[in-house]
Amino acid sequence: MSENRTLEKVKNCAWWPCWRNETIECCHTGDRCQKAKMSTGNKFGLMIHIEEPKYPWEVVHMDWVIALPPSGDRGSNACLVIVDRYSKAPIFLPFHKDDTAMDTALLLWSRVISHTGLLKNSMSDRD
Repeated sequence: MSENRTLEKVKNCAWWPCWRNETIECCHTGDRCQKAKMSTGNKFGLMIHIEEPKYPWEVVHMDWVIALPPSGDRGSNACLVIVDRYSKAPIFLPFHKDDTAMDTALLLWSRVISHTGLLKNSMSDRD
């Protein structure tokens, strides 16, 4: 229902102090109203073709798995998963979910790039 229709229905069946403001606030923040609203945002962009790599460790995919139970000597509670697109070989790097971008870059440099060489392209689901 739209905000106006909701206001009209409430006006016809109930009254309390500040009913109008509270009803509008409920329409803007209520779980049920938010789920019923139509999406007005931009749709996802067009898919782009990703070139197939010609050599191992030229292109990698990275994904962060977080909210794991603490483990290991450092008590790591997350895992950075790096997968080579050419060979499909994975590397699993333990880290803390609170680590910064600099910590992640240093981990990537020390554990992957130092062994495989510079990457031509890396893809992830984070900015």
